[in-house]
Amino acid sequence: MTRDRSYYRNLVLLALPVAAQGLIAFLATFADNLMVSSLGDGAVSGVYFASQVNILIQMFASGLATVIVILSAQYWGRGDTDTIKTIMAIGLRLTALVGAIISVVCILFPSQVLAVFTSDPAAAAQGVIYLRVVALSYVFFCLTQALLSLMRAVETTVIGMVITLISLVIHVTLNAWFIFGLNWGVAGAAWSMVLARIGELAAIAFYVLKVDKKLRVRLSDLTRRSSAILRDYGRYGSPLVAGELVWSINLMVNSIIFGHFFDAAVATAVSIANTMATLAFITLSGLAAAVGIMTGKTVGAGKVELMKEYARTTQVIFLVVGLLTGAMVAALNLPFVSLYAHGISAEAAAQAQILIWVIAVTIVGSGYQMPVLFGLVKSGGDITFVFKNDTIFVFGVVLPSALISAFLGAPAWWVFACLKSDQILKCFVAVVKVNRFNWMKNLTRERELNAVA
Repeated sequence: MTRDRSYYRNLVLLALPVAAQGLIAFLATFADNLMVSSLGDGAVSGVYFASQVNILIQMFASGLATVIVILSAQYWGRGDTDTIKTIMAIGLRLTALVGAIISVVCILFPSQVLAVFTSDPAAAAQGVIYLRVVALSYVFFCLTQALLSLMRAVETTVIGMVITLISLVIHVTLNAWFIFGLNWGVAGAAWSMVLARIGELAAIAFYVLKVDKKLRVRLSDLTRRSSAILRDYGRYGSPLVAGELVWSINLMVNSIIFGHFFDAAVATAVSIANTMATLAFITLSGLAAAVGIMTGKTVGAGKVELMKEYARTTQVIFLVVGLLTGAMVAALNLPFVSLYAHGISAEAAAQAQILIWVIAVTIVGSGYQMPVLFGLVKSGGDITFVFKNDTIFVFGVVLPSALISAFLGAPAWWVFACLKSDQILKCFVAVVKVNRFNWMKNLTRERELNAVA
């Protein structure tokens, strides 16, 4: 365990705002689910399946945002803010392009997109209504994530929490008005999401351009170009985006399995269980993000031995955090499901309780391997390893076992456990990889290679 007190202090100071940001975002999703649940199983299932496209856009945005964080954090360790602004400009253009493409596809072909996820007519009908509207938010969401990642990389994490709180207030207020006041149904939930995303982008753009003093970004910086940094996006961004794509395929196939092999009650139960899983991941993600920022800065500054101390300490802390998180999920199982009782069937509620027990076990593994593989290995510079590892587990273990089990008529909880099994199995890989310490790679370039064209 490291004796460097700044490690523990920075871990808490960086993690708390990120975790709070995740909690606030969860509350927005949770409120959305509760309000939509009053419309019945068909509405819940429809929004759930339509939201799988949100997962795809989130994964693309997350992949590009991770490039911004990893590269910028290492340059931040060197004190090179000029290059960080170039990274920002290129990242904003790329992420906006991705958001626009997916948005256009979903607006023009919502029925075809929903047909991939479910064959239930009622769920598909509700999902089309939701998807056609919510697709308008994708570009705003992508740009917001890029700017929040930029701030996170330079150790400004509180702003993310504030921006997400603004989004929560807008989203929940408009949700209640549109769904219950104007009787817009699932379309109301979608429109409230669009307006909340616009509010998020406006707030973070104002902060970056007018308030932040670390980078002092100006509008003219948004036109920055650099062939060297663009190549870095291709070199390091490709495995990151590919890794996020693999994970999004995994999540979408999850939905396809439950949409085609099980009824609407099970799909509703999966939606509820995954909401609980999201709650559990919030703390872990916040801490893992904090580890990633500290890792990037430390590796970028060339402090190898100190980084080894941090890595050993991180493993111990997060093994304990994983166990505590699993216990929390188990304790909250029944109270959490009871919040949905007024709007869902008894069968869906019973299935949700069983699925949450699966999460209580597998989240223990997530608590260890997420911060190790993402906070240390990936942020430390070994980007391709995590992509290869995820690809092998998703296509070699998780999806085949789940598909075979569903085809053979296995119960929903068994299929769900197959889909979550990698969270435990990855721990064995993580403990070997991280303790070899061959993942620390400085990704920065000399300043003269980053001249703005």
